[in-house]
Amino acid sequence: MEYLINSAQIIVAISVVFVWTFRYHNVLKEFELFGLSDLTRNLVGAAKISLATLLVVGVWYPSFVLIPAVLMGLFMLGAQYFHYKIRNPFIRHLPSLIFLALCAFIVYSSIY
Repeated sequence: MEYLINSAQIIVAISVVFVWTFRYHNVLKEFELFGLSDLTRNLVGAAKISLATLLVVGVWYPSFVLIPAVLMGLFMLGAQYFHYKIRNPFIRHLPSLIFLALCAFIVYSSIY
């Protein structure tokens, strides 16, 4: 079970870092569509990359996992809200929905 939890942490962390570094052009477009400012985008990006780093650290130090997983899940919940707000098709909701589920799994596993 620990292998599954660690895998979920790594998957979320690598995916977030990948999107916010190598697919940044998509992030720019999405935040523009959402009507959010550049400052908001940059703060969200810095927070997500920091949380992703803590999720990776949590593989070796499990006490670091709960709060970053909850906060990352809240960011994914926010992403769901904004995708819904601009009426994106479901396929655009799917990545953040999957990561929300993974974060929920990580939180649940950290508590129990």
